[in-house]
Amino acid sequence: MIAIKTERELELVAENARLLRETLRELVRRVEPGVTTAELDQWAERSLRAAGAVPAFKGYQGYPATVCVSVNDEVVHGIPSPRRVLREGDVVSLDLGLRRAEYYADAAVTVAVGQPAAEALRLVVAVLDALRAAIEAIKMGAHVSDLSYAIESTARKHGFYPVREFVGHGIGRSLHEDPQIPNFGPPGFGPVLREGMVLCPEPMLKGDDLPTRVLPDGWTVVTGGGTLAAHFEEMVAVTADGPWVLTEWIGEEIWGKRN
Repeated sequence: MIAIKTERELELVAENARLLRETLRELVRRVEPGVTTAELDQWAERSLRAAGAVPAFKGYQGYPATVCVSVNDEVVHGIPSPRRVLREGDVVSLDLGLRRAEYYADAAVTVAVGQPAAEALRLVVAVLDALRAAIEAIKMGAHVSDLSYAIESTARKHGFYPVREFVGHGIGRSLHEDPQIPNFGPPGFGPVLREGMVLCPEPMLKGDDLPTRVLPDGWTVVTGGGTLAAHFEEMVAVTADGPWVLTEWIGEEIWGKRN
């Protein structure tokens, strides 16, 4: 069953989304050459706890950190480390979640360390375009796979490939709720969207069409061909007036301000 949020529940989820948004904005400001991914993680945990929230990822199925920090060919679930030092030109995905007042928030952005290379910029533009297309597909009466189709068709238009092994999802009292939202597929299939659903479309694109693989740490997912990957995620409520972006287009704002 896909959870339908009441008006009060939507208010609580929206409050959490705003806190997450502000935390991500500040975290991105700390992405610069010489910073370790562990330093980013430590700051994020302190910030969330100071705001009365609990890191959603830390301990989730055994994940050891607050932020997933994935660099260059790492798609998702990169584990922060004091040995991983960010360098000029790196492409960094930051995926962050929190829990407060029994509800979750989850969002992700990709930024460049310093000046992005041309290919990195092209990839980020493609992922943001795919995310925008998915959000525009969120309307009452649409099908979940309409979002999937929007992501894949936009990715291929830009010359990139969607990650098939991982999906977007619903969110609320659980971090990952139904429905699952694949990043590929034909339109017109899957559950019908109803007012009160809260979704996390999560396009992940890469430069090759090979299967991803998991590194020996058991978490970090990398592209099969060693190509760059990028990842964005927003929280969106289904309303009678169209999509309500609870995280207020944080990906587009951060990319514009960062680069």
